[in-house]
Amino acid sequence: MKYTVNLVPVMSDTKWDELRLAMYELEPTPSWRTKCWENGHVSEWDKEWFYHFSVGGYELMEWVEIRIESKEQKHKVLSELARVHVPTEEISEGFRVYGYIKLGQSIQYAKL
Repeated sequence: MKYTVNLVPVMSDTKWDELRLAMYELEPTPSWRTKCWENGHVSEWDKEWFYHFSVGGYELMEWVEIRIESKEQKHKVLSELARVHVPTEEISEGFRVYGYIKLGQSIQYAKL
């Protein structure tokens, strides 16, 4: 695989699978959308984590955004993000988990 000069991978397939399975287990299931680092495409929102999330693999996922619909769901999602220990940023709609970051960009991991 060829990476862009400005992006550095920060997630492995194992970590993506841990995230996918953690979100799949939540009730209600949160919505997600991804951004492709290769062409900049941002997907439509989807709630199907088991199959749809992993279709095509994880190699091109710059990030996944997880949309939160309630305070209770926010706590559940944050707990799982902290448990699987993934690079996370809180955003207005919920959370963004990074697969790649810009060279020199610092990242945080979810904490309760």
